[in-house]
Amino acid sequence: MKTLRKILIGLGVVLLILLVVLVGSVAVDALLGRDRVEQLTNTTITGPDGEEFRAYVARPDAPGNYPGVVMIHEFFGLRPSIVEKAEALAQEGYVVVAPDTYRGRSTGWVPRAIFLRVTLPMERVVGDLDAAFDWLAGQQDVDPQRVAVMGFCYGGDAALQYSLAHPKPAATGIFYGSLVTDPAQLQRLPGPVLGIFGEEDASIPLSEVNAFQVALDAAGIPNQITIYPGVGHAFVTGMDAIQAGGAPGDAWAEFLAWLDTTIGS
Repeated sequence: MKTLRKILIGLGVVLLILLVVLVGSVAVDALLGRDRVEQLTNTTITGPDGEEFRAYVARPDAPGNYPGVVMIHEFFGLRPSIVEKAEALAQEGYVVVAPDTYRGRSTGWVPRAIFLRVTLPMERVVGDLDAAFDWLAGQQDVDPQRVAVMGFCYGGDAALQYSLAHPKPAATGIFYGSLVTDPAQLQRLPGPVLGIFGEEDASIPLSEVNAFQVALDAAGIPNQITIYPGVGHAFVTGMDAIQAGGAPGDAWAEFLAWLDTTIGS
């Protein structure tokens, strides 16, 4: 009995130490990364609560009247890979705004990313996305009738939630985001939907992806859903991976073709 008690006490001490280390690592990451977003962004937008949040804006080189894209980051926050993709998309003929929906917080540390995601009020995110959408649609070089919203991982979920809440986007692109499978809810979507998913994604099972497509069809929403074999979650990373080809390159090419069809380049 005494031996068992010692073992349990020892396990408790180990767990407590691990918890302290984990919490401490999150705090240290927050301290070290407090300027990450400011260094990456070039624009500020006023949210519905009157507070400003930062964003990265990418434009084509030549003046003109272009379609626009609201690009939403993954659950790590706004990072260089999103800036890279925004710039690449601008070279294809789109004005892109990538809002910082975490309002100044970004990380590469998974425990902190989980903390940021679970403590984030989606109502505020949707409000900030609406402000970013209106900001983009109001730019002189953007056609307000041709603005799409899209995102990666958490950003795919946020894009879907935004389009369900606001019938403004001409199209909605979802790269492996959480899904809604109720046709009655999906009927509120204002335009066509692109869904990009990985066959081996443990967080979004194929059964859920298939149910999403069935629900979109039942709701009468035009959709293009593709499941890429041999890849898991978050397989479309930076432009280096996209330019190397394979599933990331194919998915990006599909996205570009879909954008050209729905809002034109």
